[in-house]
Amino acid sequence: MLEYVITVGVGSLAVQQTMTMDTGSDVSWVHCNSNSTAGSPPFDPAKSATYAAFPCGAPACTQLGAEANACSNSQCQYMVRYGDGSNTTGTYGYDTLALGSDTVKGFQFGCSRVEEGFGDKTDGLMGLGGDAQSLISQTAATYGRAFSYCLPPSPGSKGFLTLGVQTSTAGFATTGMLRSEQAPTFYGVLLQGIKVGGEQLSVAPSVFSAGSVMDSGTIITRLPPTAYTSLKTAFKDGMKQYPTAPSRSILDTCFDFSGQDNVSIPTVALMFDGGAVVDLDANGIIFGSCLAFTTEPGH
Repeated sequence: MLEYVITVGVGSLAVQQTMTMDTGSDVSWVHCNSNSTAGSPPFDPAKSATYAAFPCGAPACTQLGAEANACSNSQCQYMVRYGDGSNTTGTYGYDTLALGSDTVKGFQFGCSRVEEGFGDKTDGLMGLGGDAQSLISQTAATYGRAFSYCLPPSPGSKGFLTLGVQTSTAGFATTGMLRSEQAPTFYGVLLQGIKVGGEQLSVAPSVFSAGSVMDSGTIITRLPPTAYTSLKTAFKDGMKQYPTAPSRSILDTCFDFSGQDNVSIPTVALMFDGGAVVDLDANGIIFGSCLAFTTEPGH
């Protein structure tokens, strides 16, 4: 499972739920379907004295905008579609949320009845985007619309998610984050260059001037066409020992690793504004047998 997760408690008698952490979406949701294949028992709203569904005309329902999904039994319904085609549909309501030793009352989330395209074993998704429905916005009065996280380097290790202002950056490489009024959900960073096999690509920093969306919920990195072409060329040059393979969905730089016990791939490093350099783990470079990069939609 190539995702980052947090464990929270939902309901008046808190039910532990392990949820995917997604900075690229806003609506949080948990499985409420008894047929769910998730790791924990699904959340049952009937067993929580503090749960309530929003009526269809409630401001919280209206605020869903395009993610509102009509009305059922006078209760607000939601639908969220993700970039990979997966989606979730159910009832939008609120309940108590336990985050470590802190409690968030009246937390708004979806009670998912139908999901399509989710192959993982998590219990739902925690939206950490910047728009109104996200955990960050809902807790803004307490934590000031600020958060930070440290991603665990391996499946057997732990990182952290901290709500509120991080006063110390000692020991961390940092880069500035960008926000846009036109796309309030997303957080951006300014990418300035890419290295493949230790050599910086000949791509002008101006190619990245529009900023890059930072999304913890996807493993595929999208690049401007010029940067992607340069990266693909350099990466394929470092993979000459492996036959090429057909494209897989949006990934068009794939290889045949049949009969290979050990696969050696070129290193890839992302260079950010302020001097921060991120050396990608192999899971961020190769997905399956393909380069885990593609170009922007529409190109």
